[in-house]
Amino acid sequence: MDDVQKDHLKSYGIAFWVLKNDQEVDWLLNYRGGSFLTKYDSKTENECKIRGVTYEVIADDKVAQITAEINDPSVNMDIVKLEKAPRMAVYSPKEGVKPQDDAVILVLKYAEIPFDLVYDEEVLRGDLNKYDWLHLHHEDFTGQYSKEGNRGRNVDKFLQTKAIQEATAKKFGYKKVSKMKLAVAQTIRDFCANGGFLLAMCSGADSFDIALAAAKTDIVDEIYDGDPPDPQAQSKLDFTQTLAFQNFTVVTSAYSFGRSGGRFSNIDVSNTRHVNQEDDLFTLFDFSAKWDVIPSMLTQNHDKVIKGFLGLATAFDKSKVKSTVTIMGEMKSANEARYIHGEYGKGQWTFYGGHDPENYQYNPNEPPTDLSLHPNSPGYRLILNNVLFPAAKKKKLKT
Repeated sequence: MDDVQKDHLKSYGIAFWVLKNDQEVDWLLNYRGGSFLTKYDSKTENECKIRGVTYEVIADDKVAQITAEINDPSVNMDIVKLEKAPRMAVYSPKEGVKPQDDAVILVLKYAEIPFDLVYDEEVLRGDLNKYDWLHLHHEDFTGQYSKEGNRGRNVDKFLQTKAIQEATAKKFGYKKVSKMKLAVAQTIRDFCANGGFLLAMCSGADSFDIALAAAKTDIVDEIYDGDPPDPQAQSKLDFTQTLAFQNFTVVTSAYSFGRSGGRFSNIDVSNTRHVNQEDDLFTLFDFSAKWDVIPSMLTQNHDKVIKGFLGLATAFDKSKVKSTVTIMGEMKSANEARYIHGEYGKGQWTFYGGHDPENYQYNPNEPPTDLSLHPNSPGYRLILNNVLFPAAKKKKLKT
């Protein structure tokens, strides 16, 4: 998985395919870019050939040599055994979503990793207990429809989405979409607490925590739910309910988003950052593979400097990140976190800022990113690290 590899992204699909066929995979952390090792099987070799994945067949003595090198206490490497393919779900509407609307869906399809779509109805029915891993589509969990359509833009789509979500809320007995979305967010948080693995990108990350913090107040403007927000909403936020963020200020007006950072709160720094595209880079931390196994898995890459990319939520203000959260990728000069991780109950979560790692400024009218042109994308590798993470054999951590 170093620069020799012709298709890093499809390599994750091979690892997943091996696991689905009841074979184990060793993830060699920090060895040649985080390589995968599995027992030789002609079917696996053929699958690599079919998918265009670079591979090497090595003898047992070479395996022993690699193992000894990795186990040397003086080197920053480790071996993690992947045992079982996780059951995968993506939280996303089933209709009206374009391929370019979600980078995770794009890369899962490109890597040929199977997944199911679930949305509000499935979550509220309790279907999450069928899965080990969940990705949050770039959703607005506050019930404000991403604040689209309020200035003459995308009005038709806004009204259509509003009608659909109001109908779902009514079906499940909620008077407001914001209350339904809160219930969905709380159910997803429970999924994580019970041992699930969660990956959220873009607004699926910050709006998720904002909804949880605002459980006992109303932060939604009248245009979205028919009544004005609570004038005391800010003082009623409960940051003990969130996964990642605290001490943030919410934006309750439908028309003033952006003045304090992002459209929902000042967690996101999209509209206050002053970074040119050519300078928009973030750096992955170099964790100890033998001591900090989890962040080491999540940051495996052939590059440590990743191109930045914009989204409804581009980057997170580090001052709003809880002290218990591990920052795995940051732009230090701008005081922003781009890639963060934490534990909640028995589960794990990862938040990743931005929309599409290979499309700097996402435009829904553009064609979807052709990942065959970016098979070695470091930004997309971070997504796929999260996909394989739940497959790891559980072992007692040293820290």
